[in-house]
Amino acid sequence: MATSRTSEQGLEDRGFEDLLRELTPQVLGAVVRWSGDFAAAEDAVQEALVAAATTWPRDGRPDNPKAWLIQAASRRFIDEVRQQQARRRREERAALREVPLGEVEEYDDTLRLLFLCCHPALTPASAIALTLRAVGGLTTAEIATAYLVPEATMAQRISRSKQKLKGASFELDADEDRLRNVLHVLYLMFNEGYTSTSGPELHRSDLSSEAVRLTRAVRAQLPDDGQVTGLLALMLLTDARRTARTGKGGELIPLAEQDRSLWDQGYITEGVALAVEAFDTPPLGEYQLQAAIAALHDEVDRAEDTDWPQILALYGLLENLSGNPMVKLNRAIAAAMVDGPDAGLKLLEPLDDELAGHYRLDATRGHLYEMRGDRETAAGHFRAAARGTTSVPERDYLTAKAASLG
Repeated sequence: MATSRTSEQGLEDRGFEDLLRELTPQVLGAVVRWSGDFAAAEDAVQEALVAAATTWPRDGRPDNPKAWLIQAASRRFIDEVRQQQARRRREERAALREVPLGEVEEYDDTLRLLFLCCHPALTPASAIALTLRAVGGLTTAEIATAYLVPEATMAQRISRSKQKLKGASFELDADEDRLRNVLHVLYLMFNEGYTSTSGPELHRSDLSSEAVRLTRAVRAQLPDDGQVTGLLALMLLTDARRTARTGKGGELIPLAEQDRSLWDQGYITEGVALAVEAFDTPPLGEYQLQAAIAALHDEVDRAEDTDWPQILALYGLLENLSGNPMVKLNRAIAAAMVDGPDAGLKLLEPLDDELAGHYRLDATRGHLYEMRGDRETAAGHFRAAARGTTSVPERDYLTAKAASLG
């Protein structure tokens, strides 16, 4: 492996850690595709990264860093195989198939790795954790912190996921079912980052940003898919509001009260263009409709100028398409904005079975009873919602709402 003599300043120009972060999923994807063993491939790649961190600052960065890492990892994989007689057959196959240096640039296996991590055999929670570890480059400790579980528990979850995928096809399987699973995992990852379900922080921007990055990668390969484009638009239009969603003390600020001058206009411009493109790409799916709703919120400078009748119509289409109870809840809010709080409260009644005990149902009722002028009933629902959430910023906001209504 020939290297070019570059100074340490040269490494800094690209950003040594950023470079390794960018290359890690590509290298891991290549080694998994070549070897068929996720767990062993990850161990080999980690050893290659350690070797790079030791030798590159001293000897200079290779002319082809990705090829260097792939070859270093493949050789470590083969060394491990050779040390285990029980795996002799794999040793023979691996030794014959070492990746040629000149061919590695033909492949970027990041997307294949993403599709593998979102395999239908895994639960959504396991798929998200494995995606963050293998494709996003987060450590097991960082993922465990995000989900408020012990590091050992998360390590076991990721390990079990990798074992389930042993021998799974590594082809870029973009059929409808697999793509739907990939988009669902990315959607859940983004939502957990944008509004953490538990803990002291409202946002986990590392999770939401990684979801945006990975969705961009999917769209780069599937630019004509309306659902992919719609999901990316939805993420950008939603994330554009992130800075305005919390005050100086981290307190939650609802959409209607946000300082819209703080919204990211670059994300809004890109997101609206993508939302229009997605909406014009049949068949119409849930992410395209959600992106269209987000665009209607983001395109106006004042909350009172929001086109609620159009949003209500879009939620009607979305409810017919998905049947998701959270969509029904949001449709009730839109109905209240168009036809008054009683209309919204009536639409909430069927959700007592579907969302029994869910704090968002109480929170929504609290807002609608407040609109109706029934302060006592509203305060009761806000208190119930505060007891039901595990998010500290949401709990504090709901408690404050209840107190303000007496």
